[in-house]
Amino acid sequence: MLEVLFDSKNPLPLETKTLIMPTLICPFMRMAQYCFVLIALLFFNGTHAQVPSDASNYPNQPVKLVVPYPPGGGADFLARLLAEKAQSKWGQTVIVENRSGAGGNVGTESVFRANPDGYTLLFTAQPPLVANKSLYAKLNFDPDIMTPVSLMTTGYSVLLVHPKLPVNSVAELIAYAKANPNKLNYASQGIGNAAHLSAELFCSMAGIKMTHIPYKGTGPALADALSGQVEVYFGELATSGVHVRAGKLKLLAVGSENRLADYPQVPTVAETLPKYLAAVWQGMVGPPGMNMAISRKWASLVNEVLKNPDVLKKLQDMSMIPAGGTPEDMAQFMREDRERWSAVIKASGARAE
Repeated sequence: MLEVLFDSKNPLPLETKTLIMPTLICPFMRMAQYCFVLIALLFFNGTHAQVPSDASNYPNQPVKLVVPYPPGGGADFLARLLAEKAQSKWGQTVIVENRSGAGGNVGTESVFRANPDGYTLLFTAQPPLVANKSLYAKLNFDPDIMTPVSLMTTGYSVLLVHPKLPVNSVAELIAYAKANPNKLNYASQGIGNAAHLSAELFCSMAGIKMTHIPYKGTGPALADALSGQVEVYFGELATSGVHVRAGKLKLLAVGSENRLADYPQVPTVAETLPKYLAAVWQGMVGPPGMNMAISRKWASLVNEVLKNPDVLKKLQDMSMIPAGGTPEDMAQFMREDRERWSAVIKASGARAE
């Protein structure tokens, strides 16, 4: 007598289990039993893998938000804020995991390859979703097919210089760079990050050359900008505003279309270089094939969180602009941003290995 064994972690219903006795059962009956078992296996496994279309029971286990950058940056701050709100609302643990490397590619690839059950998602700034496809010769993931969830915030790069640099305006910086080609260094959080692309756009439009010094995240880039190891940094007010107010960095200009309400005395880069725009954003996506009902559930939470007065005050203090929206809004926004930055990267000749 031969017993057919099954995975104990995924057992068939009892009525589908059978003992096969090759010497006593005729070939026809034996074949019928094999077919019955096979059909039962396929049916059970197929239905077991499905996620409820309404996501009514989601989440019923811990959720992981992957941030593809080191702790301390804007994306990390927002992911932890959202994780706290999600955990409070849904009563499930929400873990933020920092998986940095290769301009955000390492963490993004891990989510791309994750089970699309909604328990592993990506919270990131824009580079791995819109810029890295044009910067890197090869990616081990396709950002175009990841499941959109929602934008959370937008903002703008700001042009910062160390106080020792003898310039006090965008025009003076351009003149200094032209008189000292390749003498100036600029910091970024990594190849393809907002600071890198903002600087490349600036150099291309101004007709100047500066040397790019990439770091592994906002923390070390900002530290060397503060120490004067690098003279120029296209940062974010979310992390650099406190140093501007303390006089440790000079804020020459902002990358927005119009002057910022909190810094009305600071000009835009576009006032010197017309049409210059360097927007930054943070948002969430899931693996390819993730149930859209789960995507909408997260998008709804993001929009709810962005109505919280305490959250809005925190975002205002960090010069972040609440965004929100639907998964469809996120998909369209990424398509448009991808086209814009791919043109910038092509014009600048920037590449990453």
